[in-house]
Amino acid sequence: MTTQNLQITAAAPDPALLDLPWEVPLEDWPAEVLAALPRGISRHVVRFVRMSGRVIAIKEIGESVAYREYELLRQLRRLDVPSVVPVGVITGRRSPDGEHLEAVLVTEHLQFSLPYRALFSQALRPDTATRLIDALAVLLVRLHLAGFYWGDVSLSNTLFRRDADRFSAYLVDAETGDLHRALSPKQRAYDLDLARTNIIGELMDLAAGELLDEETDEISIGDALVSRYSELWNALTFAEAFQADERWRVAARIDQLNNLGFDVGELEITTDIDGTSVRIQPKVVDAGHHSRRLLRLTGLDVQENQARRMLNDLDSFRAASDRQGDEEEFVAHDWLRLVFEPTISAVPRDLRRKLEPAQLFHEILDHRWFVSEQARRDVPMVEATHSYVENVLRHRPDEKAILGLAPGESPIEGEDELGGQGAGDELFG
Repeated sequence: MTTQNLQITAAAPDPALLDLPWEVPLEDWPAEVLAALPRGISRHVVRFVRMSGRVIAIKEIGESVAYREYELLRQLRRLDVPSVVPVGVITGRRSPDGEHLEAVLVTEHLQFSLPYRALFSQALRPDTATRLIDALAVLLVRLHLAGFYWGDVSLSNTLFRRDADRFSAYLVDAETGDLHRALSPKQRAYDLDLARTNIIGELMDLAAGELLDEETDEISIGDALVSRYSELWNALTFAEAFQADERWRVAARIDQLNNLGFDVGELEITTDIDGTSVRIQPKVVDAGHHSRRLLRLTGLDVQENQARRMLNDLDSFRAASDRQGDEEEFVAHDWLRLVFEPTISAVPRDLRRKLEPAQLFHEILDHRWFVSEQARRDVPMVEATHSYVENVLRHRPDEKAILGLAPGESPIEGEDELGGQGAGDELFG
């Protein structure tokens, strides 16, 4: 193809981008370059493509909107907000007969993630919707704390990854968003009300497709988002007043925020005129308290609830080996060498792609507890791992980025392969 008019805007452009058929409208791209991913609801043409050993998502969109969304996603990454990684914007596309083609935004596909409709296509527990809403509430609070107004909050514009027994949510569409120094209460309220409305509609759509448990109350789940958001926002931002002789409450407040998964970088503490009462308010709150601690101790970079579970196992290892008096870093090194790494290595290589290593470890710990209860004895980790592999993991769907699927192979039973206009647009909305 002729690339003389093609313009690629990217921080680190991959030369392999030039090998893709940019002269062809995105909806007509040949099957041999596509990666099959679950079908979604969309308003844009989106395709998933294998490139340089990874999967990228390509969305056809207006040039000015593409550049704006690309810059917003870059800013969100700098703010450490869970969102997809922007790769670049490509403009100057023309067909062989000279017809102008839309610009495209390119992002990395988020490994081990699934859109909400794909999750409900699997055999999940009845409280799945509640857990997804909880993850979305945490994401929305983090966005609002960073000053980001989303403008189109929905399950469709979010990707979910398993995080121990919960989910983590990632923003995948910044098209309608805007970044401010701080959001007004009205801006936050609008985002929250729109989220509630969209989520109720999406859950009703799932119910109509018989993908939702019959006992699920869609409206109460939408209301639960508002409640969970408000609870978390207040915990992270409200000013607490107490008597000057109750200074222990400062440490208690920090512990509360740590338990929610947030580090406190800075507190504002003021006293009244006569010094008899104190007022405390968090000024800087960063998410990822447990994941940062685990990263410091072991070098493992995992999600927050996975880190919490792994730190609990580290504490159990420390107690079982009677090493409470040893330096935490030394104990963590031995736990990594003697517990975590051998457990993951015991999983056959061809099955490790089904889940992230941290999620594998969490599920093996759960399985160990289950089989120990059944056997009425403490089942060793090696035995529990073998049981988990044979009785659970072999029957699990593959949640890694769909690098190995040929076009036409569907990763989820009952879903079409990547198809016509807009397929798979949960990555963008």
